[in-house]
Amino acid sequence: MTFFAQSHPVEVCGSNGLPLTPNSITIYGKSQFLKTIRHPNLSEYLDIIRSKHERIVVVSEYNGEPLSNKENLHVNNIVKIAFQCLLGLGHMNELGLVHRHLSPDNILINKTENVQLYNYGLYYMTDGGKNVSFPIGYPKYTAPEVFLSSGLSGVKVDSWSLGIIIAEQLLGKQIWSGIKLSQCLRKVLSLIHCETSIFERLAREHNCYNVYEELSSEIKEFVDSCLQVHSSKRKTPEELLQLPLFVDLLMQNEQESEENQYKNVIVRKMNELYYLWQLAGGDITVELKKQGLIRSRPPILSIPNLVILLGQIFGRRDTAGLLDLRVIKVPLDTLRQRLSHIPYIANYPWLTPEMRVHAQEDLTNAASQLPLIIRERDTEYQFYRLVLYDRLLQIFPLTREAIIKEAHKDIPPPVRGAVWAALLDITGDVQKRYDMIDKETPTHTDRQIEVDIPRCHQYSELLSSGAGHERLQRLLKAWVRNNPHYVYWQGLDSLTAPFLYLNFNNEARAFECLSAFIPKYLHKFFLKDNSAVIQEYLGKFSQIIAFHDPQLANHLKSINFVPELFAIPWFLTMFSHVFPLHKILHLWDKLLLGDSSFPLLVGLAILKQLRDSLLTSGFNECILLFSDLPEIDIELCVKDSMTMYQNTPPSITYRKHQFNGLKETNWTDPEPGTERMPRISVDDFLNLLNNTPDRIIAVDVRNNIQFERGAVVGSINIPFTSVQLSQTNIDTLGPHAKPLVDNKNSIVVIIGPHDQNNALFADFLIKCGVTGVCSLQGGIYALRTKSPNIIVPMR
Repeated sequence: MTFFAQSHPVEVCGSNGLPLTPNSITIYGKSQFLKTIRHPNLSEYLDIIRSKHERIVVVSEYNGEPLSNKENLHVNNIVKIAFQCLLGLGHMNELGLVHRHLSPDNILINKTENVQLYNYGLYYMTDGGKNVSFPIGYPKYTAPEVFLSSGLSGVKVDSWSLGIIIAEQLLGKQIWSGIKLSQCLRKVLSLIHCETSIFERLAREHNCYNVYEELSSEIKEFVDSCLQVHSSKRKTPEELLQLPLFVDLLMQNEQESEENQYKNVIVRKMNELYYLWQLAGGDITVELKKQGLIRSRPPILSIPNLVILLGQIFGRRDTAGLLDLRVIKVPLDTLRQRLSHIPYIANYPWLTPEMRVHAQEDLTNAASQLPLIIRERDTEYQFYRLVLYDRLLQIFPLTREAIIKEAHKDIPPPVRGAVWAALLDITGDVQKRYDMIDKETPTHTDRQIEVDIPRCHQYSELLSSGAGHERLQRLLKAWVRNNPHYVYWQGLDSLTAPFLYLNFNNEARAFECLSAFIPKYLHKFFLKDNSAVIQEYLGKFSQIIAFHDPQLANHLKSINFVPELFAIPWFLTMFSHVFPLHKILHLWDKLLLGDSSFPLLVGLAILKQLRDSLLTSGFNECILLFSDLPEIDIELCVKDSMTMYQNTPPSITYRKHQFNGLKETNWTDPEPGTERMPRISVDDFLNLLNNTPDRIIAVDVRNNIQFERGAVVGSINIPFTSVQLSQTNIDTLGPHAKPLVDNKNSIVVIIGPHDQNNALFADFLIKCGVTGVCSLQGGIYALRTKSPNIIVPMR
């Protein structure tokens, strides 16, 4: 179904001075909660779509025929319908929802004669009807107090509506059919003065008293309990279920619930089918246009008769703004055809080699070589991936290693939030932990949070909604409260946004993800005095640039364009302040698979895409370039950063302030900013030398005599005393420096007795444009201590 939200007057601002949030966005944000409701007697909400001109399209499950199409139902069937309606209403009431729109059209009866309430969220999503220009509810089935008061309706209005609906079914006749709206309202309000049974009065009024008399006293008691004029005397749905009429049905329902627990274990979820239907070419807007619910009008008919200076518009009332109750059933034929050849066993994916489905494995392995954007639009591939992840997530944390392995390929969008939580190793009762945190008490950071939230990814309909603002504020307040040793820095809102976006209906999981993410990737970044941490991080970034791209590093140094001028927002928000959400999601898919050094290589991958522009720009041009960052190809960025990450030894990116930084014995940290090259640990050096000796060029800068007494096999000797540091031409080192000239992918390790000499020689090589330059931590002495056998006489 579809309807229009009420438009705000033009140029009206809220109390914070910002333009009012469109009602369609408010509805969109509020209605997300409805997608989490699961109950056998409630239709499942699948999607809420915001379209042009404040249009809202609601996509939900529609299983069965409406009660209004049924005739001559047996009394026992009517009692069962009433019972299942009460079960659905009772569950809604537990969640704080009121239907207020109950009618025979919204009660669906499926093939197994079970009931599902449909369109039960309209009153909730429109904030009690405040955000739409039409009233919510069918006048004939609406409780009298609704017409007499303007406040929000309570749960007992649904009891009245159900009472009228069941009374109609029991009497076998529609009440007040064929009368005008004004007469209908008079009839409803006239019931206020009825001092006897309203059910009996309706029976007499419609010449059905004989039918009424034949009903059992228990049925009459139920209808009379629903149709009490004074809401204080009327029973709630939960209380109505305790009436004698439903004793047997309650016992039967408990037994069926236990039996149904083990049925349909391998049935795909409705939201998964909807996602696959969209991938198979399904488009709700196209379906609505086919059925005439969306019609284009000539622009001339949209021009108002009068516009006053306050922004109000006058003219003929647009009938499109009224509620259209037509329901469009969407055919699933396309999806059925796309998935028809998939065997049923594919719903139960292999987790061990003995359970493999070879056709599935062949398809996913072949498709995994395609670009990510194509994989995410391939219906069959996504089906297999969803099925596999669904199984893996059900038995997490036992399957954490398998989830990590699969995440290296890709993550299907519908399960991304759950997979991220698994990658961050979120376990236990997250909701309980989140509920225990005080998110209400005012703090000194509240004002800054309130200022930042309306500027955080407001192009996103979810995050710009009122519900999005409330959730983001609670998350930030919870984090500040839970981390008293840290302070709120601007940028934390952008860092939280991706987690909230993916876990909009699971704040607790979003909070746990944020709480696990910050120590791993931004350890100590949110200290009150974080200057030392930031300086070390940016210093390491400069070293990484020099290590992988010395030409770019030399140019940036020559124009004095340092990372402090552009990279702080990158790393403080892990790029979430720089890129839109859809790019961040793909970037963080890979970021979460790496350690705290991976963001440094992401930053370098961004510079790599801007490299040509940067090399031809001066200081001012670079400032302008980063103030309005050009379009970045995020898939290429991820690919480049992954390649560089795999080719960079772990110790190259070591920082003193990183989380769980495993430091070698005798490791001494240089003064920040004093060395242009990174240092490599003895362990990493030996690992490269033993496993991939062709990837390493060892340069020994000791004098000839020391070198001949003992050195690493295959190393080149370039005595430091023979180097003219003022020259920036590597040819001055002589013919034995040819491997350095030809070097493309190897790591150049400088081995010497003094860190200062190593740093000066490394700086010389970087100026000469040599790639992969680093120095051995601890020099020749550390190497001799760790592995004396590796040093042999060179004579």
